[in-house]
Amino acid sequence: MKSKHLTGDQLLAALSALSNPHRLRVVGALAAGGRNYVSQLARELNISRPLLHLHLQKLEEAGLVSSQLELSEDGKALNFFEAAPFAIDLSPAAIAEAVKTLTNNPEK
Repeated sequence: MKSKHLTGDQLLAALSALSNPHRLRVVGALAAGGRNYVSQLARELNISRPLLHLHLQKLEEAGLVSSQLELSEDGKALNFFEAAPFAIDLSPAAIAEAVKTLTNNPEK
């Protein structure tokens, strides 16, 4: 996700996803440690797997993380996540441009 290409809706989704401390920790852990599977990431962050799944889903919907399902040597399905490359420009000019593309724009 490049900052120059963010629509208003994408900007809102990214900011909403990052507005939660658990999700900030998830992105931070993936950025620092690289890709990881859900169970291991849950242990490292001391969070339940179901709650982590909810946070990962929100982050993935916003394009901030990506996932890939892989089979382990013993046949278990492991869902690996990694931080997606992104940069968000929060300058007034960038926000003014993003506002023009909001699908729920009260000004129209």
